Amino acid sequence: MVIVMKAKASQDQINNVEKLLKDLKLGVHVSIGSERTIIGVIGDKRKLADTPLEIMPGVDRLVPIMEPFKLVGKTFKPESSIVTVGDVEIGGNSLVMMAGPCAVESQEQLMETALFLRDQGVQFLRGGAYKPRTSPYSFQGLGEEGLKLLAEVRKETGMLIVSEVVSNDSLEKAIKYVDVVQVGARNMQNFDLLQNVGRSKMPVVLKRGLSSNIEEWLNAAEYIMGEGNYKVILCERGIRTFETYTRNTLDLSSVPIIKETSHLPIIVDPSHGTGKWNLVTPMARAGIAAGADGLMVEVHPNPQTALSDGNQSLNFESFKTLVDEIQKIAPILKREFSK
Repeated sequence: MVIVMKAKASQDQINNVEKLLKDLKLGVHVSIGSERTIIGVIGDKRKLADTPLEIMPGVDRLVPIMEPFKLVGKTFKPESSIVTVGDVEIGGNSLVMMAGPCAVESQEQLMETALFLRDQGVQFLRGGAYKPRTSPYSFQGLGEEGLKLLAEVRKETGMLIVSEVVSNDSLEKAIKYVDVVQVGARNMQNFDLLQNVGRSKMPVVLKRGLSSNIEEWLNAAEYIMGEGNYKVILCERGIRTFETYTRNTLDLSSVPIIKETSHLPIIVDPSHGTGKWNLVTPMARAGIAAGADGLMVEVHPNPQTALSDGNQSLNFESFKTLVDEIQKIAPILKREFSK
């Protein structure tokens, strides 16, 4: 349930409602909008059976939430959320770009890539220090050493860092080095990890699970937000279907669905979504056209020698083409993207 306060409700009136709910041992999440404040109530609604909330000063109306998720939905927060990391806004008018190698391999590889990407207007360097792989014999990442290399590149370039966490231990380490943690598709329903990400209060990119529907994906975000962390960025990265020509099927219909259902920002990963470098740019264009707030793209100086996901990584020349095309599309959609 959400409690919609009157447009001119005072802060004392809002505080009184919040205190009453907390006294009843209910979860309380306050969303301050441009016109009015909405208070989300989480917990057993039977505790409110004998509480006349409707007549409390400042209360306009009570609205039941029919969806299984509460905090991520637009009933709780009608206005679109903007997640701010450093001086970059995700979900605002400007498109955001997260790019970099699938895996951190060396200081030289990372620095070369970062300097190139920075010149192309990329705000976030993404690189995997921990790599959950299908085969136990594939490259698993450099671990904390990879995180240290990412932090060194941030110091040199000023770029913000995004890196995946795969366990509570890796989360504890990553917090010391990165600006945004990523929860990958394989861990989308690792609920213990999600709750710990929520408690960390770190900005998080939450990727859609391999075979997860949109409701399951939003409920995963609910686990994070339920711990008080509202800095959640959803990422559509394709789902597993019967199609074998591409690595996954990039479900771009999820972008407008998320925009209608949730207030959270959403970005698109056309690299994992297709698994083929030559399909990345066309699907990146389509993702932006569908209304995504940005892209996550894998870029490598020499994809042929990449230790992870070389087939879906763009080289520098191909990434330049992608940026040029996004720059042309953005103004049509009244969005901004500048190098």
